[in-house]
Amino acid sequence: MTRTIRAIAPTIALLPDAPNAPDAPRQDTRQNPTTSTPPSAQRRRRPSARILHRLAHPPRRSVRVLLGAVGVASVSVMLIVTGIPTSATARDVFGALRAPGEPAFIVGHRGDRASAPENTMTSLELAMDRLAYVETDVQLSRDGVPMLFHDTDLERITGDHRSVGDLDEAALRKLDVGAWYGDEFAGERMPTLDEFLSALAERPDARALVELKADWTADEARTVVDRIERHGLRGRVVLQSFSLETLFALQRVAPSTPRIMLIRELPADPVPLAQRLGLVGFGTTAKSVVAQPQALEALHAAEIAVLCYTLNSHEKWEEVGALGVDGIITDEPSELDEWLAVTAPGT
Repeated sequence: MTRTIRAIAPTIALLPDAPNAPDAPRQDTRQNPTTSTPPSAQRRRRPSARILHRLAHPPRRSVRVLLGAVGVASVSVMLIVTGIPTSATARDVFGALRAPGEPAFIVGHRGDRASAPENTMTSLELAMDRLAYVETDVQLSRDGVPMLFHDTDLERITGDHRSVGDLDEAALRKLDVGAWYGDEFAGERMPTLDEFLSALAERPDARALVELKADWTADEARTVVDRIERHGLRGRVVLQSFSLETLFALQRVAPSTPRIMLIRELPADPVPLAQRLGLVGFGTTAKSVVAQPQALEALHAAEIAVLCYTLNSHEKWEEVGALGVDGIITDEPSELDEWLAVTAPGT
């Protein structure tokens, strides 16, 4: 309120003083033939002058406190009525955090890569149907369409030396992204994010981790968030990135969308970083959590989840499970599921 008063003070100084203001000179109400103002005009001016005078002289502190409380209550009611969401928590997204020895949930890395070519709809839908979470990667085409693809260039999957950002959606959809894996998958096309989200929305129990590759601006990040909202998937899609720029952009445009920071090595005390970015969790390596078990404990104490990528052996699964990692991202989701059925029956 004080800042508002200061902001309008120059304008107030240019207006006539209120007739009865304490510091204002007394007005001569006698009419001057050369500068006379009709009494009706004087009466019209007085309410405005009184209002500006009150703005320039704020009420007593007790009144200001009361007005402030009323303002806060009004804003709170507005947020409730309009349904503006608060930030998600790790428990909202992942359920109870794991204690040491409790089985982690399974995330299919780029779908079910053991059964179908990565980041194709065949692979992704296999994971959606079988697992707690499916993971995929998104990049923008030259014409700004979010496409599902991992590598920085297209060479390994399609034989094309260019990158996703070099081609528009139509050109990318002509590329074969399945033949490299096996003849039976020839003709698979690169999915759009919309195609993936539509399939996810059809499966009420399916959830996803979506990595935004490299650096994204706020406007670019909004193209992903808007699609999640459009498909009614708020809370079922977790966005993640290695890029601080991208995570800050997501925090600005979608503070209520759950976010994970991907990081190869956890700092000794990762909690302040998580709180600054508004994260629900970290995705990191098995080496990192083994080297920094106290970091995992601190994150759990702060209600922040820890996932490990990309673990494909019984030894690694056992190692991180003993520490209480919440989720395991793997290329072998079916094998991990079978292993958990033996080592942690009933899960």
